[in-house]
Amino acid sequence: MNGHCLCGAVSLRSPDSRAIGACHCGFCRRWGGGPLLAVHCGPDVQFEGSENITVYASSDWAQRAFCSQCGTHLYYKLLATGEYFVPAGVFESAEFDLASQIYVDKKPGYYSFANQTPMLTEQQVIDQFSSPGGETTA
Repeated sequence: MNGHCLCGAVSLRSPDSRAIGACHCGFCRRWGGGPLLAVHCGPDVQFEGSENITVYASSDWAQRAFCSQCGTHLYYKLLATGEYFVPAGVFESAEFDLASQIYVDKKPGYYSFANQTPMLTEQQVIDQFSSPGGETTA
């Protein structure tokens, strides 16, 4: 899949994936003004224009990055695995399905998705990360 930031200074290519995960945690909502709707792209994401990428260490286990020219959010990256979660709007395609939601106990009451998806609380996400072989959704 191909994508780019708003101004075109950064472009990316990732393996094909059609599932979006929604994260309702406070960090994601503060970062983007709403839930993060991201595609789990795995570790094999290639970037062009990397000199325009600013990386912020948002926690001990993850980084967030944005285009230094236009501010477009480019990814959330897990440091332990190198996996990228890329906001769905960065991609040229809009053919995605909302597949999961995490931190649902942190979601404010002012919005709600009609999609029926698996929903994990903060504790369930933490348990999944701490379990051997645990995978993430967004």
